[in-house]
Order: sequence, then structure tokens, then C-alpha cells
Amino acid sequence: HAKTHSLVRDLESALGRSSCILMDVQGPKLRLGTFKNNTITLTKGQKFDLVLNEIEGDENQASLPHREIFRAVKVGQRLLLDDGKVRLRIRALQPDRISTVVEAGSQLSNRKGVNVPDAVLELSALTQKDKDDLAFGLSLGVDWVALSFVQKPEDVIEARRLIGDRALICVKMEKPSALEHLEELVSLADGMMVARGDLGVELPPEEVPGAQRRIIAACRRAGKPVIVATQMLESMISSPVPTRAEASDVANAIYEGADAVMLSAESAAGDYPIEAVSMMNKIIIETESSEFYADKTAQSAAAGQATGQDAISAAAATVARALGTRLIVCHTRSGRTALRASRERPDGHILVITPEQTVARRYQLAWGLHCFASHGLTDMASFVRRAAQIASLEGYVQAGESFVVTAGVPFGQVGRTNTLRLVEATP
Repeated sequence: HAKTHSLVRDLESALGRSSCILMDVQGPKLRLGTFKNNTITLTKGQKFDLVLNEIEGDENQASLPHREIFRAVKVGQRLLLDDGKVRLRIRALQPDRISTVVEAGSQLSNRKGVNVPDAVLELSALTQKDKDDLAFGLSLGVDWVALSFVQKPEDVIEARRLIGDRALICVKMEKPSALEHLEELVSLADGMMVARGDLGVELPPEEVPGAQRRIIAACRRAGKPVIVATQMLESMISSPVPTRAEASDVANAIYEGADAVMLSAESAAGDYPIEAVSMMNKIIIETESSEFYADKTAQSAAAGQATGQDAISAAAATVARALGTRLIVCHTRSGRTALRASRERPDGHILVITPEQTVARRYQLAWGLHCFASHGLTDMASFVRRAAQIASLEGYVQAGESFVVTAGVPFGQVGRTNTLRLVEATP
């Protein structure tokens, strides 16, 4: 991981591009014990017990060495094994034994995962391993931390206490209990991820699309970035092209207002990683070029707060659309102005210029932001000159074309975005 981090930062320097690195912490893993013959087969209707003690399992019982589960569950609730391939219903409880009936059976092997969709476990989202990994990642200088197994707001508060302002927090929405606290979690997080793989295990499949829309809408209202992840181009793990349904899935996430779409095994372990990334990029470009895109994103847009900064950002998007300009440039020190510009989903590019390298890296994640760290800008005039230079070099505007600039006066102070100007690019 240290080598990968270093490689990305070296490329960042060589290409003059700010790069955003997101670290994913594992979270607690709930697993069964082992079986005498390594594998058993469970069939619908049979009785099957889970015991707290460490035993070698068989067709009648298996070890479940997690006291938190025994304390939390109730009769009638479900337990899911091996990503939901085996579904159990609890019929009786003892302090060290959970008696169940098999509702959906399958083959089961050693140490398969256990999901508890109907209960909130007295379990921190961060294990000791996570805390050690977190210290390592923060020492490297990661930009975001993706927080797994979030059940309640207190999980995010605990993570914030450990992370402080050294990185931003992306809450992974993968537990039904987290959906019950959606608005509070959005307010505590810096961004969110719709982790559909785990969410799809604990929620019925037909409920996942609605949950995805709820999460995206909540983030859009708050003006915070949201990622849609998992199984987006799943067939491209072994195929050079996706299914048409997968292409539609990616496009729908974009129509719904997601800031980013994310590949998993397709790029991490698949046979066609470059093709998968390229295909996702093509789908994004095609979708955002569609006649339906502007209408869809307008419907998902959030009303800004009654502040001068929000008003300036909204006005910048309106002016750019009215004049047909292809570029908005904003100066920011904290990144908040950049997020406001992103929330408006303007038609052209958003160029973000900041004196803070950490800000330039972190906010690459938000929709449409092209972030550059630039030092030595002391006044509006030097900022406008630098903006015109970068815009021309990047090909965002041609000589004689105009673009919109937002900044603050006095220049460079946090929270003072109060100025909108129309600037013409010079040769």
C-alpha cells in the first residue's frame, strides 16, 4: 500500500494533476468457525444451531464466536451466512446457543461471513486492526477514509475523534440500521458511499434501488459528494464488454446525481481493468451529454443556504448558462466554495484554484471539480491571471472566450466568497 501511495503521488507530480486517494478500512468481520469435514450442506426446513463455544461444526451446529450477536438478536429475526446464500430464522435463544431453521440452504464452508440485518450490534465500526491501519494510512497522507460497518451516528463520531482533520470521512452505507439514521449520518460525514454489495445482502434486492436514491438525494440536499459502488460492470471481471443492463445501471446512478461511480473487482482483480475503466468513462460522458441529463440533475438539485457564498455559487452557474460560457473558476482555501459550485451541476467545467494542496486533492472526488494547488496568489488580479493561464493550458477556453470567476474580497480569507466576475481569456 505504501508503494501504491507513493506511485500515485509521483504520477501526480509528473502529470501536474492533483490526485485523491481514498483508504477503505475493513471494519469488524463476523464469521463462523470451522467444520469437521471443511464443508456441509444445509437444506430448507432443517434445524441448525449456532453456539458460542469453539467447536468443529457439522450438519447440526456450528461455532459463532461473537457474543455481541447473542446479546442483540431476538426470536423471529434473520441471520444470513455466506453473503446471503444461506438464510436462517431464529426460533429459540439461550445465552450460548441460537436455534434456527433454514429458510434457504446451500453448501457452507469454513469461516464464512455472518450478517445480522435485523439487529444493531454493540460493536464499534473500528476494530483494533482498523485503528492500526488507520494510523498507517494517515501517516502516508491519504485524503479520505471510507468507514465500513457504520450502524449509528456514534460510529462516525468515534472515527472523527481518531481522524480529526487529517482526512475526510466517507461513510459506507451498507447496513439497514444506518438507513434509519440517514440524515444524521449525512450531516456528520464529509461524503457517502452507496456500498451496494453489503447493502444488497442485508436488504431485499428489490429495496436496494430505492435505498440508493434516498442516499443520493440526501447527499444532494446537503451538498456533499456521494459515490455509487459495487457490481457496476461486474461481467467485465471476465469479459471485455459489459451487459446492457450494467451500462444502464451506471447511467442511472449518474442521472440520479451521484458525484462518482466506482469499480471494484473489475479493476482490482479482473481480466480487463483498463477496458473497464475506459467503458465506465464512456458511459459517463455519453450520459452527461444526453438531453435528459440536465433535467434529471435539476430535479435532484438542492436549494442553497441563505448565505452570500451560496448565492454567488448559484449565480455563477446561472450566468455561465445564460452566456454559454464553458468554464467557472473559483478560488477557495477550505474547499467549501468548490462544493457549492459542484452542487449546482453547471454545464461546463469547474476549475478550482486553492493555495492548499490537501484541498486540491480531497475535492477531486466531488462532481466536475478540476482542482489545482497554486501558491503566491495575493490579490484578485494575480488570481485572475493564473486562472486564465490554467484555463488556456487545459484547453477549457480559447483566446477571446469569456469565463466566470468567483472569489472573496478581502482576497484569500476563508468563508468570504462574495465576488463574481466575467473574464475574457487573452491570447
